[in-house]
Amino acid sequence: MLDLTVDRPVRGALRAAELGTLRRRIARMVRAAWRAEGGRRELEVALRLTDDATIHALNREYRRKDRPTDVLAFALREGEGGALHPHMLGDVVISVDTARRQARRRGLPGEILFLAAHGLCHLLGYDHRTDREEAEMNARMAALLAEAIRRGPVRPA
Repeated sequence: MLDLTVDRPVRGALRAAELGTLRRRIARMVRAAWRAEGGRRELEVALRLTDDATIHALNREYRRKDRPTDVLAFALREGEGGALHPHMLGDVVISVDTARRQARRRGLPGEILFLAAHGLCHLLGYDHRTDREEAEMNARMAALLAEAIRRGPVRPA
């Protein structure tokens, strides 16, 4: 399940049709991850599209980095109590402002989809601290992104 919030400062960044397509594709990635895990309950993810000022404040508070970033992931499975509700993955926050600056090749909706896949992988426990971890995470992201745009019943990814 996907809970999507679009903050007021970035509401006009995407047309309604683009936002609808983005919502469907990201929800499809979440369902594909759920199918891959084989869990009984559907996975839950909250996605927030925001601006640089908001993500800058979050990045400063939670990561001690005093600058905006493109995506933050807050995994609920990590730490104490992480196993209490394993179907609740956590929150992904994406800066639409930063995504727009990075969107040369993919366009803004494509960049947001890419960042959502990146954040989802972090919620699933992937990281990119080493070359090996990065390769594993990139492979999972590629599978999720391929499933996001594929037609037909959702397959595990």
